[in-house]
Amino acid sequence: MNTDKIYLVGFMGAGKTSVARALARRLGWRAIDVDDLVEQRERQPVATIFAKYGEPYFRAAERAVLMEQIPTRHLVVATGGGTFVDPHNRAVIKGDGATVWLDVPMHRIIQRVPNDGRRPLAADRAEFERLFLIRRAAYEDAHYRVDAERASIPAVVEEIAHWLNP
Repeated sequence: MNTDKIYLVGFMGAGKTSVARALARRLGWRAIDVDDLVEQRERQPVATIFAKYGEPYFRAAERAVLMEQIPTRHLVVATGGGTFVDPHNRAVIKGDGATVWLDVPMHRIIQRVPNDGRRPLAADRAEFERLFLIRRAAYEDAHYRVDAERASIPAVVEEIAHWLNP
């Protein structure tokens, strides 16, 4: 795969941010996290944005941050768990770079994502599991899938690097 930008997609707790940082180091590129950029832009945590303004407001801020990244090359982007689900975002992302789905099963996600309020969509576990199933259909549209359940971050990075340069 010949590309100068990689978007990591997947559910909350899949390891997108950690893999993005390690992969960027491996490639000599920069890494960014969409949620972190939204928090910087809004000057408040994602949980506060959800509580004060709701999910539609957050998604609009997320899309604005995403669009600001389009001109930048040699970048690994850790998307938010819902970024790739939006059809417009998905089309933009797929047209701008390579997409890699970090696939982690629900039982592992539950172990990784505490129900402590930091992730607003994880508060109701039944709804959380329903959201996981809905989002999987979008993630399956990524260019490449990595089984990231038990693999170490270095192993995931090497698999992606090998896919990029076989």
